[in-house]
Amino acid sequence: MDARAIIARMRRGGVPSEDELRWFATGLADGRVSDAQAGAFAMAVCMGGLGAAGRTALTLAMRDSGAVLDWDLDAPVIDKHSTGGVGDCVSLILAPALAACGAYVPMISGRGLGHTGGTLDKLEAIPGVVTAIPPAWLSEMVARLGCVIASASADIAPADRRLYAIRDVTATVESLDLITASILSKKLAAGLDALVLDVKVGSGAFMKSMEEARALAEALCATANAAGCKTSALITDMDQPLAPALGNALEVAEVMRALTGADEGPLVALSAELGGTVLADAGLAASRNAGRDRVLAAIRDGRAAERFGRMIAAMGGPAAFVEDWARLLPEAPVIREVAANEAGHVCAIDGEALGLAVVALGGGRQVESDTVDPAVGLSRVVRLGERVAQGAPLALIHAAREEAADAAEAAVRAAIGIGAAPTEVPALVRERIGG
Repeated sequence: MDARAIIARMRRGGVPSEDELRWFATGLADGRVSDAQAGAFAMAVCMGGLGAAGRTALTLAMRDSGAVLDWDLDAPVIDKHSTGGVGDCVSLILAPALAACGAYVPMISGRGLGHTGGTLDKLEAIPGVVTAIPPAWLSEMVARLGCVIASASADIAPADRRLYAIRDVTATVESLDLITASILSKKLAAGLDALVLDVKVGSGAFMKSMEEARALAEALCATANAAGCKTSALITDMDQPLAPALGNALEVAEVMRALTGADEGPLVALSAELGGTVLADAGLAASRNAGRDRVLAAIRDGRAAERFGRMIAAMGGPAAFVEDWARLLPEAPVIREVAANEAGHVCAIDGEALGLAVVALGGGRQVESDTVDPAVGLSRVVRLGERVAQGAPLALIHAAREEAADAAEAAVRAAIGIGAAPTEVPALVRERIGG
């Protein structure tokens, strides 16, 4: 076998065999497959697809390209994953909340992809935090703290590590097969007992329609359950940012407001729904509703914040971050209000456009080597259906330079529609798959 032959057959409309996909995944991991060949493979998958059997084969091949963790703990090992949206910082709330409910959560996370923010980039906005944790340390920290959010080590799904970065810069993110294999290769390598998936749909998601989102949710659940990991999915709204902020430090600030009781909005509501589902699937709650109530209690009584603080300190961050977060997070030198040109109701928000505006500010990557500025982004973004007066703020821009703020202001104005009549706001959870 060789990469050229496999890619050539895909170009002619063929689907690689299980053995070919396993060879290609191994080649991604050990370097036999070049970046150019990896990009061509990703584009071929995007254009032609792999089918259900090929998708499962690629997922398992990428999982098996590295180590698979094995746990000896006194409670289930569980996790959550989002397919990517804007203002989505649920992971930073849910991991410590689930740990406070008695589960173990080794959350292997990723960086920003396309217009969406990355959990690791958000964590690293906290001074001192290191997300690259060796497997031996990860196991000890999970056993001691109950949760850790970390990058995949070089030993975990190394094939995905290569392909993930290449997809981000070759416009091959929006592929059901590649998204499924990327998510599940890492999650299945973490040795989970149960997994809940947050499949986003709408303007700020990769999946724009319910049909696309449902297909992805079903593919993810079928593949993960076939591999022996109890998995359910929620299809959730991304026609507006989940939190009213986009950008790494700004989203951490929203997390801290939620964990310390200052704001119990959609971010907390969705965390509870996802957490309740996975607690029930893992046998740690009698039902989804009972699990949801346990997660809410852990957030409201401060146990989730306490776990988060211990995790941050163990990862190199400030010992008193939960108490001093407002002082410790980085701030951008330019902060500008975007005022509404007219009065009316917010009738549309182009989440992808807002996400790309944050990337252009420096809050994400346009090429793999870009350095992320943790302080830039948008805050106080208006909500769908909200009534705004002329001159009222649509958002605050946090920028490194005035000219960058100028471009972001134009992007925000173009992304937020104002209409005369109130608009219907979609439900936060649109559909459930499995469970």
